[in-house]
Amino acid sequence: MSTQRRRRNKSTRRQSRFTSFLIVVAVLFVCTISALRVKELRAQGKELAYTESVLEQKIEAAKQENEVLLARQQYMQTNKYIEDVAKDKLGLVYPDEIVIKPQQ
Repeated sequence: MSTQRRRRNKSTRRQSRFTSFLIVVAVLFVCTISALRVKELRAQGKELAYTESVLEQKIEAAKQENEVLLARQQYMQTNKYIEDVAKDKLGLVYPDEIVIKPQQ
């Protein structure tokens, strides 16, 4: 019986080594996949951060443009604007004004 026991022990050791090897391979595989995924996510994070900064710049530019347009809208509702348009586009003047045009 001692020979059978030795054979069983050898067989059990082989299975144990093989199982350990498979576990190590599986852990390495999982670690490799995880590392690749982390690398992809970091690259994607950088890309998203760049996109965010570009969009923030566009938002700031749009806010500034909005302020300019609001100021222009307020100006267009004043009598000064109406006078300026009447003078520039229509050539109208007040009766007591003298128009001096430069020679061309």
